[in-house]
Amino acid sequence: MKTLIAYFSRADENYVSGALKTLEKGNTEVVAEMIQKETGADLFKINPVVQYAVGYNDCIAEAKEDQRRNARPELTEYPDNISEYDTIYLGFPNYWGTMPMAVFTFLERYDFDGKVIKPFCTHEGSGMGRSESDIRRLCGTAMVEKGLAIHGSSVLKAADAVKKFVQE
Repeated sequence: MKTLIAYFSRADENYVSGALKTLEKGNTEVVAEMIQKETGADLFKINPVVQYAVGYNDCIAEAKEDQRRNARPELTEYPDNISEYDTIYLGFPNYWGTMPMAVFTFLERYDFDGKVIKPFCTHEGSGMGRSESDIRRLCGTAMVEKGLAIHGSSVLKAADAVKKFVQE
């Protein structure tokens, strides 16, 4: 069986260590690539058709409105199927206490019964939030392991934490 790393990540203006900073690559994508380096797993970027705003404050307002509406944004593409994967690393930034709604879209499209899901998130102080319980609720009998939460401002120093997470 194979391993998949499915992740949502956003570059552009982000909140980093108490200030707004423009990132060329989103923090979650940096972590996803670290996991790929450790595992050799396939990468899949969860990418909504309608992107969030470039500006951080506009982005978080849009994300909050998506949650309020319980939106399921359409994605630009989907894996044909995930039956060949037994382990899925699922990455995302913490938006308002859980995953961006595009991750909900991805999770609701597939049958995760019998699969192992290893969530990881980037954040600036809110950790995993309620995302692990949301994943359990959406993914049937999948085994959802304890997630890895990494401060976005620390992703470039997270290689040891990522390695430990992969080995557990």
